[in-house]
Amino acid sequence: MSRTETEAYVLTRPTGRLSPVIFASPHSGRDYPADFLARAVLDRRAIRSSEDAFVDELFDMAPGLGAPLLSARAPRAYLDLNRGADELDPAVIEGVARVPHNPRISSGLGVIPRVVAGGRAIYRGKLPLAEAEARIRRFWHPYHHALKGLIEETQAACGRAVLIDCHSMPHEAIEAHTRPGHPRPEVVLGDRHGATAGCEVMERVEAAFAAAGLRVVRNAPFAGAYVAQAYGRPSRGVHVVQVEIDRALYMDEARIEPLAAFGAFRSVMAGVVAEIIRDGAPGLALAAE
Repeated sequence: MSRTETEAYVLTRPTGRLSPVIFASPHSGRDYPADFLARAVLDRRAIRSSEDAFVDELFDMAPGLGAPLLSARAPRAYLDLNRGADELDPAVIEGVARVPHNPRISSGLGVIPRVVAGGRAIYRGKLPLAEAEARIRRFWHPYHHALKGLIEETQAACGRAVLIDCHSMPHEAIEAHTRPGHPRPEVVLGDRHGATAGCEVMERVEAAFAAAGLRVVRNAPFAGAYVAQAYGRPSRGVHVVQVEIDRALYMDEARIEPLAAFGAFRSVMAGVVAEIIRDGAPGLALAAE
């Protein structure tokens, strides 16, 4: 395996490519700049409530199984890599004109977030536009340049690319969207209702999670955000599936700490990852076998 580290991301590549599958974790970054923490009105634990804590660790076996893993280093509360670089919120950035209605911006979750989980404001006032642009230049563009490069090289080598966009979801968000009398889903797969991934790809990813004993639903309440929209082009051989995993399965959400059962759940995820990679390249043996 090879590993590339920049201030924006960590990219771990397999020794040999065995599959068209790529794993990426845009919200697991935890390198919090000191000046950002000093300016924020929330404490560190509250700020981390937006973070997909430990998600990169749930998928870090992928390179050993034949697929690259791209992980962000910048925290989501500082810069959201699952938003467009132009999704600037005038309520938190000075000098930004009002934009047509965008539900992500309206809720305070633009590329420079205004709030964390629960709608809690991060800042007391607004940020200079120059600062927002500097964050985007330093972190957003390098991450997406790396992601785009992975997709292009994978498609060139394998004829197609399958991006698994890895996320976690608050337990309470799932409970709020589960109908009475129905089992609570543990994994939500998003393909924007068929727009960002082919039917066969979606079915295989769903089957991998279901075979591990996890309850899976599609597109509700999370159908996929910017990464899926920007890169998913199934008609051109690029498929994107957003994966949301219930945080209660592996972490204490209040403390933002792994549960004692974290290792066991990570082992379950290793089987899921192996199956997704295997299904992506039928007939090829896995490096770990």
